[in-house]
Amino acid sequence: MKLNNLVLQNFRNYEALSLDFEPGVNLIVGRNAQGKTNLLEAIGYLGSGKSFRAQKTGELVRFGSDFADLYGSVTSQGRQQSLRWVLFADGRKRMLERNGAKKRTAGEIAGVLPSVLFCPEDLMILKGGSAPRRRLGDLALSQLRPNYDAALTEYTRILEQKSRILKDWRENPALLEILPEYNTRLCQVGALLISYRARFYEALGQAAAGYHGEFSGGAEEFRLEYKTVSTVTDPYAPVSVLTGQLQDHLESHYRAELDSASCLTGPHKDDFDISLSQISLKLYGSQGQTRTATISLKLAQRELMRRELEEEPLLLLDDVLSELDPGRQDFVLNQIKTGQVFITACEPGRFTKLGKTIEIEKGNVK
Repeated sequence: MKLNNLVLQNFRNYEALSLDFEPGVNLIVGRNAQGKTNLLEAIGYLGSGKSFRAQKTGELVRFGSDFADLYGSVTSQGRQQSLRWVLFADGRKRMLERNGAKKRTAGEIAGVLPSVLFCPEDLMILKGGSAPRRRLGDLALSQLRPNYDAALTEYTRILEQKSRILKDWRENPALLEILPEYNTRLCQVGALLISYRARFYEALGQAAAGYHGEFSGGAEEFRLEYKTVSTVTDPYAPVSVLTGQLQDHLESHYRAELDSASCLTGPHKDDFDISLSQISLKLYGSQGQTRTATISLKLAQRELMRRELEEEPLLLLDDVLSELDPGRQDFVLNQIKTGQVFITACEPGRFTKLGKTIEIEKGNVK
């Protein structure tokens, strides 16, 4: 699997760009704020329809432009393919094409150009709040399971509608009559999310434990624990059972949600915890342990995608090597001998022996 060519128009700070890539390592260099990360964002978005930075599609459109156009020529699934996204600044629905044919959802291009991103912010993903960890799982699962992406989209939409009801019910008490319908559907879709997540995190934890054991010389026992709502006693139970347990949970929080005018609980609060030899990494782990565990998670994510798709996903390393000590740099570099890799760096001469070098300045190739 590889991205052969990328063409951008009005994406972030790129007015117009066309780049050919090597099947191995592509080193993207340049000073800060020149567009290196924007380029990785475009590559990631091309295959997933998701940005690892922007909350709204309009943020991806170059300032002063009406639209952005992303096109990529891809070798995937044993043949040549193409992907194209057109994004609009005014909030209009984005357009997607695969091999020239229009598609309705990102799920219809799942597996064509999957990628794994590793950036400096990820190095502390295990120490901060739960949102970045949920996002890690959501981005990975959405690329592996189109049905998960559809369920997550629906859950998010229903959650937003329920939030509006909770905020407005005092001014319009009649809204409470439809609240049970929203809760029922939230539980049905939320149960699907829990079922997918439980199995994904189990596999991710097992794969990451292997990398961490190799990295640490077997000195620490790595364990990942998925955490969801308290009434779910077994996240591997049938979806119908999970639905009932979620309904029990929401019913017990009904009055509290009305009083607080907010959605207090549900799969949108899910998290996972890492322990090393039964000691919580979040609470007691050193910076070095945290970085090693995070590297192991990212490499494990790549491995799971490779197993599932039977192809090597793209690996996007956004200036992460400069944040690692030499030992951890070497460990990561030893894992990128196969597949297509994109690495951004500020120092032009630091990693030039890795592969093709592309120098970026103010949204242009030098």
